[in-house]
Amino acid sequence: MNQITRLRDAIENRVGHLTGRTLGGVDYTQPKGDPGLFGPQTIAWQVHGDFTSMMCGGVSALLLQMLHPLALAGVWDHSNFRHDMIGRLRRTSQFIAVTTFGARDDAERILERVRRVHEGVHGNAADGTPYAASDPDLLTWVHVAEMSRFLAAHLRYRNPRLSLADQDRYFDETARVAEALGARHLPRSRAAVDAYLERQRRNLVCDARTRDVIDVLLHALPPSPIIRPAGALFMRAGIDLLPPWAATLLSLEMSTPERHAVRAGIRTIAPVMRWAVRSGSYRRAMERMQAKAKETQQ
Repeated sequence: MNQITRLRDAIENRVGHLTGRTLGGVDYTQPKGDPGLFGPQTIAWQVHGDFTSMMCGGVSALLLQMLHPLALAGVWDHSNFRHDMIGRLRRTSQFIAVTTFGARDDAERILERVRRVHEGVHGNAADGTPYAASDPDLLTWVHVAEMSRFLAAHLRYRNPRLSLADQDRYFDETARVAEALGARHLPRSRAAVDAYLERQRRNLVCDARTRDVIDVLLHALPPSPIIRPAGALFMRAGIDLLPPWAATLLSLEMSTPERHAVRAGIRTIAPVMRWAVRSGSYRRAMERMQAKAKETQQ
């Protein structure tokens, strides 16, 4: 095995660990021809199929989500984020991968698992307001914050030419996952999502607990000397992807030169990541669909 192959394998293995692929339990190549909840013709497959932009968008989504005091309370009261933020990122990544690229049975299984977890996540926020992870409004917030940042990252780092019609289609497609968890009245277009986020601004808060969670997130870098520098860059790119008002609320404003440097850095490492990751969930799911097509042609 030559040095380039070893480097490629090392990067792919670390990426697989970070994205939750090594958590196991899902064979994305089986059963042949099963499109899952979406299928290869969907915009969801396009947007969720690129590791680099999804990592940037995922960081940005968590930053945005934590501005909602009830979402923050759930994390504060019911997770060990201080000791296992990487684990939380891995489980979230696995959920996105399985619901997007997994066969239907696997997608339904992980949705049911999350629904059961949500049943036990409830309490009172710092101001005494009751919260529950199964609350439809809170589920809508978490979903919209996440999908909006994934799309923002895709437009910046993967396909800036994605049409507005396809952007609308993305939000319409991915709403089915949030609905399966119990969300209701989801915005299903780019304009509706933008309007929803604007309306939510009056409900968002950045306090000492918010800053504590954000600080843990931004310093939750894997120890690997291969991935750690890229991880630090992903964190900065996630900040850069925030709506300007959210970055201001979090006191995470970036200068114009820093934004340019971060964007140039991501565009530099993105081809390396795409070269190294040969067996991600997207590619294996494509193999599942192509295998059935080949059988049909024979």
